[in-house]
Amino acid sequence: MNVMNENLARAQMSARLGEAQQLRRGYQLARAHRMTRRAELAASQARTALARAL
Repeated sequence: MNVMNENLARAQMSARLGEAQQLRRGYQLARAHRMTRRAELAASQARTALARAL
């Protein structure tokens, strides 16, 4: 009986770890998208400023 409880606890812990890793990947992906948008906006603003300066 004790072995079954240990196996169940291991399985649950493994599942929780997998969920946490998926969440972390999701957060990292969302952050990368935000940073990309900011970089694109900054590049656009720099092009506009350069065009005005010429």
